[in-house]
Amino acid sequence: MPVDGRGSVRGSSASRADVAPLARAVAAAFEDDPIFGWLLPNKRRRPDKLLRFFALELESVVLPSGTAWMSPEASGTCLELPPGNWRMPLRTQALHAPQFAAALGRALPRALITITQMERRHLRDPHFYVPYVGVAPEGQGAGLGTKLLGKTLERANTAGLPTYLEATSERNAALYERLGFKHLGPFTVLGSPPLWPMRRP
Repeated sequence: MPVDGRGSVRGSSASRADVAPLARAVAAAFEDDPIFGWLLPNKRRRPDKLLRFFALELESVVLPSGTAWMSPEASGTCLELPPGNWRMPLRTQALHAPQFAAALGRALPRALITITQMERRHLRDPHFYVPYVGVAPEGQGAGLGTKLLGKTLERANTAGLPTYLEATSERNAALYERLGFKHLGPFTVLGSPPLWPMRRP
């Protein structure tokens, strides 16, 4: 993992040309995720659906208004939405609804209910939002995700604003706790595994 002399990733913000490799990396990272496993129970078809979903998420949701911090080899990314941009615009929802429906298939109704519940609990104060941090399995275990997330935390610190995210596993929640995030109370949707909303002052 490339690092500079101070131990931080020489990451950069992604462009549309980086969507394909970053989608592959984050799809691989979430292949065994509890929430996506619940949404997409067919393990054989899950990788392709995740790839399509994250390509749409990057190209249509994050890059138009936010930032995707990436490692030089595109093996990991931290998706960041700036203050006031955490909710997907209605125009974007309408424009890309067919692609999201195709990506999620029969999981779409449960996904929409889950998103609705997440939005109801979402932090209302100005903040930086991190919808996903993902590192491909071959790049995990070296702190790359933490260092990419650090890019967003630096911005939030400079702006004097909190950072908000939803952890999708107990392991990730414990990692975010070590980075200063505080629990806001877990919840489940339709018998799903728990989601942990977390806020870092």
